[in-house]
Amino acid sequence: MRHGGIALLSSVFLIFPGFSAFSQTGDATAETETPLETSTETAEPRVQDDLGDSILLELNKAEPTEAGGCRLTVVTTNRLDRDLSRAAWQVAIFNGDGIVQSLPILDFGAMVAGKTKVAMFELPDNGCTGIGRIVVNDVAACTTGDGDDLRDACLTGLATQSRTDIDFGL
Repeated sequence: MRHGGIALLSSVFLIFPGFSAFSQTGDATAETETPLETSTETAEPRVQDDLGDSILLELNKAEPTEAGGCRLTVVTTNRLDRDLSRAAWQVAIFNGDGIVQSLPILDFGAMVAGKTKVAMFELPDNGCTGIGRIVVNDVAACTTGDGDDLRDACLTGLATQSRTDIDFGL
């Protein structure tokens, strides 16, 4: 189900500035049989930073949706020594000509220290073949259960990699 141009899968939010509505669709663990036009299953991940005391964001898969959008599968690992009650990053979606198409927020919710989490985000108005690169623009939220603000650690300690043909980085 789509509402206000925003799609939500599982319990993960995709928020576009200027929109306040969202909806929930699908099963985040469901597999699709649609061939990947922008992803190479055997591609070596392009790692941007060392994975020490950090958070890893991996663009794992990009697949077209039936509605003509693009579904991104992002794998994240909290390698910090603290649980996060909420972790969310704003990303910039660029087309092949380098023009920014949108600035969605990828909201992963709570992240346990040392745990890997998989989330799916739909870009309803962007086909996968039209995405040239994705850049982590800023930290939208990075807090602990005690309310500590760790946005600095969630940006300076961020490592990125991609298993797709889409460039993904800082």
